[in-house]
Amino acid sequence: MADTVKLADNAPDSYTVVKGDTLWDISGKFLKHPWLWPQVWRLNREQIKNPHWIYPGQTIYLDRSGPYLTTTPPGDGGTVKLQPQVRAEDLSPIGSVPLHRIEPFLTRPLFVSESDLAGSATIVASDDNRLLNGPGDTIFARNVTAGVSDWQIYRRAQPLKDPVTNELLGYEAAYLGSARVVQDGSPATMEITSVQREVNAGDRMLPAGKPEIMSYVPHAPDRKVEARIVKVHDGIQYTGKYSIVTISAGRAAGLEPGHVLAIYRTRGDAKYDMDGKNETIALPEERYGALFVFRVFDRVAYGLVVESGGPVKVADSVRQP
Repeated sequence: MADTVKLADNAPDSYTVVKGDTLWDISGKFLKHPWLWPQVWRLNREQIKNPHWIYPGQTIYLDRSGPYLTTTPPGDGGTVKLQPQVRAEDLSPIGSVPLHRIEPFLTRPLFVSESDLAGSATIVASDDNRLLNGPGDTIFARNVTAGVSDWQIYRRAQPLKDPVTNELLGYEAAYLGSARVVQDGSPATMEITSVQREVNAGDRMLPAGKPEIMSYVPHAPDRKVEARIVKVHDGIQYTGKYSIVTISAGRAAGLEPGHVLAIYRTRGDAKYDMDGKNETIALPEERYGALFVFRVFDRVAYGLVVESGGPVKVADSVRQP
């Protein structure tokens, strides 16, 4: 059942945004379920998808008659005018979630499909046929798109599979570094600009993407979503709040950046052998957390755990809250 709008305990009548706030923080001050912010904001859905108009110094008001959230005090019939009240150098719009938690995951090639592999540029040789390459070294690559100067180097890593059905979802990409085109051609001449791991002939490249600015207000999906956590990104099987997870649903399932999903754990079965009975009873799932989707591919998505009442683990279920 979908969550209904409930005010947070001790919700304030107003709150002035300060530097370092996130939309999740602010909505959580007013609402018990922060992702319901779009339902109570007195602007239309398309406007609130982009919170670039929310800055430090602005005041958010709570009109308890609805409830509604607005930048106009309750009872004020004037037009909403968003005018930050801080110095110009501080005028950076707030993000949806803590950016430093997810920044490494915003631009790198994290997940590749067979079509991605087929369309990727490929390193075919290095200057002097070196086996290992580092910053400043020259490499040669084919299928480099003319006019695209900056590229990211990756290697196909382990397959990502659904932990229950074992269905292959695609392949994670091991990020190796970056390179820049020095001279167009076939192959193109390129210079390695940074490395995190050794770069060799046969490694693949994709155009360097621009960061996906986290400018989406947390909101629930409009359709049913059923998925599982397929990986946690701290190298172990269990994780907690503000950790990154990969889930087994993506663009094909209607997910988009900004979606919030509830996390459930299976309690398993219980044996009942009283009253002359011998039964196995499936216990209901426990809803214990929430995650914020921040990057989406066709069949998987990456999310930040924003609420957790216990350890988050691989195979836990996620669905619309």
